[in-house]
Amino acid sequence: MVWCLNLAILSLIISQGVDGRGNSEVVPVVGRAGESAVLGCDLLPPAGRPPLHVIEWLRFGFLLPIFIQFGLYSPRVDPDYVGRVRLQKGASLQIEGLRVEDQGWYECRVLFLDKHSPEDDSANGSWVFLTVNSPPQFLETPPQVLEVQELEPLTLRCVARGSPQPHVTWKLQGQDLGQGHGQIQVQNGTLWIRRVERGSSGIYTCQASSTEGSTTHTTQLLVLGPPVIVVPPNNSTVNASQDISLACQAEAYPANLTYSWFKDSINVFHISRLQSRVRILVDGSLWLQAAQPDDAGFYTCVPSNGLLHPPSASAYLAVLYPAQATAMPPETPLPIGMRGVIHCPVRANPPLLFVSWTKDGQALQLDKFPGWSQGPEGSLIIALGNEDVLGEYSCTPYNSLGTAGPSPVTRVLLKAPPAFLERPKEEYFQEVGRELLIPCSAQGDPPPIVSWAKVGQGLKGQAQVDSNSSLILRPLTKEAHGRWECIASNAVAQVATSTYVYVLGTSPHVVTNVSVVPLPKGANVSWEPGFDGGYLQRFSVWYTPLAKHPDRVHHDWVSLAVPVGAAHLLVPGLQPYCQYQFSVLAQNKLGSGPFSEIILSAPEGLSTTPAAPRLPVTEMAPPLSPPRGLVAVRTPRGVLLHWDPPELVPQRLDGYILEGRQGTQGWEVLDRAVAGTEMQLLVPGLIKDVLYEFRLVALAGAYVSNPSNVANISTSGLEVYPSRTQLPGLLPQPVLAGVLGGLCFLGVAVLVSILAACFTSQRRAVRHRHRKHLHQDYTDIQPCQTSPLLQPVDSSLGSPRAVLPGAVVCTGAATEPAYTALADWTLRERLLSSLVPAAPRGSLTSQSSGRGSASFFRPPSTAPSAGGSYLSPTPGDTSSWASGPERWPRREHVVTVSKRRNTSVDENYEWDSEFTGDMELLETLYLGLASPRPRLEAESELGAKTPEVGCLLNTAHIPGPEARCAALREEFLAFRRRRDAARARLPAYWQPVLHSEQATLL
Repeated sequence: MVWCLNLAILSLIISQGVDGRGNSEVVPVVGRAGESAVLGCDLLPPAGRPPLHVIEWLRFGFLLPIFIQFGLYSPRVDPDYVGRVRLQKGASLQIEGLRVEDQGWYECRVLFLDKHSPEDDSANGSWVFLTVNSPPQFLETPPQVLEVQELEPLTLRCVARGSPQPHVTWKLQGQDLGQGHGQIQVQNGTLWIRRVERGSSGIYTCQASSTEGSTTHTTQLLVLGPPVIVVPPNNSTVNASQDISLACQAEAYPANLTYSWFKDSINVFHISRLQSRVRILVDGSLWLQAAQPDDAGFYTCVPSNGLLHPPSASAYLAVLYPAQATAMPPETPLPIGMRGVIHCPVRANPPLLFVSWTKDGQALQLDKFPGWSQGPEGSLIIALGNEDVLGEYSCTPYNSLGTAGPSPVTRVLLKAPPAFLERPKEEYFQEVGRELLIPCSAQGDPPPIVSWAKVGQGLKGQAQVDSNSSLILRPLTKEAHGRWECIASNAVAQVATSTYVYVLGTSPHVVTNVSVVPLPKGANVSWEPGFDGGYLQRFSVWYTPLAKHPDRVHHDWVSLAVPVGAAHLLVPGLQPYCQYQFSVLAQNKLGSGPFSEIILSAPEGLSTTPAAPRLPVTEMAPPLSPPRGLVAVRTPRGVLLHWDPPELVPQRLDGYILEGRQGTQGWEVLDRAVAGTEMQLLVPGLIKDVLYEFRLVALAGAYVSNPSNVANISTSGLEVYPSRTQLPGLLPQPVLAGVLGGLCFLGVAVLVSILAACFTSQRRAVRHRHRKHLHQDYTDIQPCQTSPLLQPVDSSLGSPRAVLPGAVVCTGAATEPAYTALADWTLRERLLSSLVPAAPRGSLTSQSSGRGSASFFRPPSTAPSAGGSYLSPTPGDTSSWASGPERWPRREHVVTVSKRRNTSVDENYEWDSEFTGDMELLETLYLGLASPRPRLEAESELGAKTPEVGCLLNTAHIPGPEARCAALREEFLAFRRRRDAARARLPAYWQPVLHSEQATLL
């Protein structure tokens, strides 16, 4: 502002004109501060004595002149110039000891007292501009030492003056900051720091420079804050029993640093095993003596000076040592009949290479125990817990540095795994608000702990478990709907079973798996319905645009009803390329369920060119992992497979598919219906000396898992496996059983048929030989007249059914009547009842079913021939009851019936003769009718006199039943004597054999 005023005055002076004594030029005068300068003024006449006058020097901006000289009087001087100004060479003014503030406009005036006129005032004077040059000087500077808290702002200001005006710059540690950068800015000599950091500390230099020189000012900035770690610790590795040092060095202001070291967040001096072996050095380093395996871990250095939050730096210390077996339990329980693991607690650095086991003091050979294997961590895996497991075990781990020795001995015990005594039903239906009791109990050794959990989403407050481990849902709420799991666990195993609870009388449950397929100007919405709450549920699809139009801020949701039973809906009339929100709502008679999740989708526009079909947007389901840990164990009953269920199951596990193969052949399905709750399966009847491979595939709804690991098993050396051509299970078990049964029955039938054919052929040959031998004897027999005694009492001669077969007349008799089985039965029944009325009856006893007994006089199953009795075999023949023309030569005058067996008897029967007279009587009749005529010598020997040789006694003329019975008895005794004589004449192989008479059905 002052410079502008000076320039304006100078311009005014130059523009004005002065007379001959005036001077229109401005004479600049330059001086240096502290020196002197002369302000020239030539208004006095150059020669002679000037007239009476007054000399004045005025300074622009001062009210009074700074110097007035009148004649010889003492001059009047402004106080600021006292002692520094005097006249020189007329009216010129000399100023000594120049100051910077002396710079400005000066005017010289000379007033002539005797020639003064008012019009000359404006022309009398001379203007001089005095410039005082001076080196820069600071008017304002920051303190030489400045302490600032970290993260606070800071302003450093330097103000300097000089002639010419100096330029102010800033430097940090000798580096010019210029206009600043980052957190630092410099403008008009002022330095700003937005947030003071640890790196902001240092020496800041302010420098003012001009043509007259330069000057500087320094400020040391000290940042108050926590320490800064400049040398952090590094990860280190050391062998056991060696010393190790972990470095840690920090800087801070104030510098009253203290160092603390922590191992796994615990101060090293608070760990008893480290107290005597650690030291913290002056520079902050940690010294650890005789490192041990337990010393391995993270070590943290924390320097502190008491300000804010101290920093920290960590490093991992690795200790190398031979493999060691840690705390081995004295007893290890294993479940009976289930998979078990004998753990070998090991620590090793470098990592573990292998573990050797001993059982009862002897090296354990796993190849001698089928199904035993060793896990990657050295544990012993037992596929099936049995008595082979019992014993004392010890493990010895090894790594690249060797071993520290074997572990203590652990004794393996067999314990009963949890087994459910009472399982819940698969499903429970109960109305909401009521009480539901679901039983579940288990036993085991030690006794298991039974707990309940809801699968998927927990339910608190409403689920209770009583003293019998039963689940009590009181009151039953909608949230209790879903799958519940009962878990029984003890020290050896854990088993689980599940049930599904359906809560009736509620609003529908939320629909799931909502998907929207964009279509041209529409969308296809599909979903999976939730539980209907026990009532018919209906669905509606709700949608609205995602973007709001300016003229309509709020958009109402539009709903479309879904046809009953449908789980999808086509939504038409949508704007193409406009995103919509979709949701599905379920409703029943009790109300509405919750809305489904909102799905965003944008309908497509009408395409002008054919486009590739787009796959429907489906929600990726969680994968179904394969069954785990499949192992095969050889047992006397077959191969026992054991596995663990899949780890990831998107929904309920439906079952497994068992596949197998021999050697390198292709995989074949052995069983498609393995239950999802099973974890072991017995495969019986494999081929001997064959290598088998088995694997499992899990099924859960529409998901099929990848195959499990392959379990190998060899049947080499086993004698229990039958040689078969295929794996069992290639056919379903019922079909396979039917095929095998049919083959066995066919084989037995063929064998029986062959034996029967051979037996029949042999019998026919024997009968053929018998006919040849007997033909000679029968040729001498003369026909005789039928005895009147043998005629039926109540039958006529004209009835063919009343004629006794074999009862013929003598020579010259009439035509022989036809024989029938009924006539034979009637005759014998009457004859024998009249002959032996009091004789006990034999019994026909079933040997198989014991269905009681019947009279041996029951009609036989084979029609008897005229040559013999149906109750007695042919003399010398011990075969089944059979007689007829095949056994004896056919006589022309004897009529026989069919030889067909009666197949109505379905069991084997044995004739038990309770009275030997029955057999003798029948045999006597047999011999009397069928044997050749005895010679006269035999008759004289027997002493029997009959009217006609070879004929029965005629007792028809004997009146009365008693006489007739006596006559028949005499006739019977005569026949008996004749039988004995005939037996004596028969060959040895024809002799009758005494045996129990048996009726056999072939």
